Amino acid sequence: MTLRWVIFISIYILVDLYAFQAIKTLTRNYWVYGLWVLISLLILGALIYQLGILDSGRMIGLDKMYVFGFFLVVFVPKLILIILMFGEDIIRLFVGLFTKIGGGSEAFHLPSRRKFVSTLALGIAAIPFASLLYGMYKGKYNYKVLKYALEFDDLPDAFHGYTITQLSDIHSGSFNDEDKVAYAVNLANEQESDVILFTGDLVNNVADEMNRWKKTFSTLKAKDGVFSILGNHDYGDYVSWETEVAKKENLAQLKALQKEIGWDLLLNENRTLTRNGEQIKLIGVENWGEGGFKKAGDLNKASEGVAKEDFKILMSHDPSHWKAQVKEDDRNYQLTLSGHTHGMQFGIDIPGWIKWSPVKYRYENWAGIYEEFGRYINVNRGFGFLGYPGRVGMWPEITVIQLKKRGKEA
Repeated sequence: MTLRWVIFISIYILVDLYAFQAIKTLTRNYWVYGLWVLISLLILGALIYQLGILDSGRMIGLDKMYVFGFFLVVFVPKLILIILMFGEDIIRLFVGLFTKIGGGSEAFHLPSRRKFVSTLALGIAAIPFASLLYGMYKGKYNYKVLKYALEFDDLPDAFHGYTITQLSDIHSGSFNDEDKVAYAVNLANEQESDVILFTGDLVNNVADEMNRWKKTFSTLKAKDGVFSILGNHDYGDYVSWETEVAKKENLAQLKALQKEIGWDLLLNENRTLTRNGEQIKLIGVENWGEGGFKKAGDLNKASEGVAKEDFKILMSHDPSHWKAQVKEDDRNYQLTLSGHTHGMQFGIDIPGWIKWSPVKYRYENWAGIYEEFGRYINVNRGFGFLGYPGRVGMWPEITVIQLKKRGKEA
């Protein structure tokens, strides 16, 4: 067993023992104690088996995701418990010291834990417990259609009112409910947009994950077609391949699959969308991301033949690309569509009030519409899920964007 596992198991046990004090304060029922210990041991054993023995690589399978999900379900509430209980213990320590100082020869002792505090702590800890369970059971398929209208001075008149449905981060290897996925695809079609754009991460690891879902996603239809790009997971970089040839064949299979289901995959290239003699340019780059992610995207190559004055929609999977290279580019990319962050699949999102997720401390642009220098980016929260097999607050998203010419009447 490696040192990191020894450290992890030690921390896990310490957290478990500390949190258990809240249960001991409220009850002397040994059946409850036994259930607590049994669940803790089952989760720890499953983690060691899935992550330490069965598969130590970066490849993420559904079994591994569910083990991680149930780990979060039981461990996060325990962290909440120990934070609240530690606050009580600090108070108990000061009371004990004050009693000792004021009592002269009286021996130092800590006051007993109060049942009220333990009850309150368990009540608060029950919120993430229930939320994480709900996220795994219902939240991951709780699809939301988010609609935006964006105005541009230089949008061709013929494209006033043009609509885009954006999907991102399908992660087909995570799905386990054909009816729910079919419902979401139908929901996307019901928007009746002029074009559907998919911004990467079709699979988790390998192209074969899409075999079960080809028929479903082949039903995506729009007047001007369905266009796609690659995300970081589509290259097979998180799989231990026996040969480089096998890895290349997997990528070729994924590209061929998208053609088979009727999608036009843009690999550092562009297309022209026309309407009434006017045009806009659709540009698709391969994955380009900061922080150790693949940088296969080539904006110059993808923009060959595109003029500065053209109205441009750029598809780029990772929003860090927009920050690093796109938003201040002199060629003026009016609208960029990205995904990648998933909104961390966890957060609080009440339109007009609050939008927060821990992922905001990693990505400046992580969910929704952002505007700088008169240019926009939409970061889609993702269609699927990865890692934690659920969603809490950051629901799976179908984005509909309507383009408008500023000052032009409907």
